Amino acid sequence: MMRRFQVSDFRLRSWFINSGEKLKDPMTRFIALAFVAALIFLAAGCGSSQPSRFYTLSATKIPSAPSSSVSVAVGPVTVPAEVDRPQIVVNAGVNQVRPDEFNRWASPLQNGISRAVAENLVLMLGTPRVTLSTQMLSADADYRAAVEVQRFESALGEAAALDAVWSVRRAKDGRTEMGRTTVREQVQEKDYDSLVAAHSRAVARLSQDIAAAVRALDGPGQ
Repeated sequence: MMRRFQVSDFRLRSWFINSGEKLKDPMTRFIALAFVAALIFLAAGCGSSQPSRFYTLSATKIPSAPSSSVSVAVGPVTVPAEVDRPQIVVNAGVNQVRPDEFNRWASPLQNGISRAVAENLVLMLGTPRVTLSTQMLSADADYRAAVEVQRFESALGEAAALDAVWSVRRAKDGRTEMGRTTVREQVQEKDYDSLVAAHSRAVARLSQDIAAAVRALDGPGQ
């Protein structure tokens, strides 16, 4: 960050006093005034930088399910390239998006989705044995949930949209449940807090579908 310019740093007052005769010339006076105006503009610019805000997806607030000993590894989770960046990407028109430099994700988006899904599954399945993993194979979990997010759209004051295909694989025999979750959550306020809260609700819907698949594979006779 550049330091704030101070007019006194340039000893302008002394310069004007010592250059009294020169400033009688109209062109010299014009150049001097332009120079001072430029310094004031730079000082204002350096002192008005907008601070960045950082956001995270949160788990849903629901009653915990009955306790179980099932274990689940969440990952890998992938997201579209256009939103795979620190900035929150918002819709700016038809076929146009805009990364917002001052409103950012606190961690990579795929990490945020993985964590939110894992926290949701702890409550929805009633088990603390939910971990994050980027590897396709793992001997440490009964089930693995992989997610490919194909659409993650943000429209301020309108909606948060999520479209994801997912799979839940049982480790002991490779049996797999697959599905697709498509969600559009309305956003009432035109601010980022409301937008991120809507995305959290959408991820909760995704988590519900994954939890249902785990229960189906873990049920009696399966």
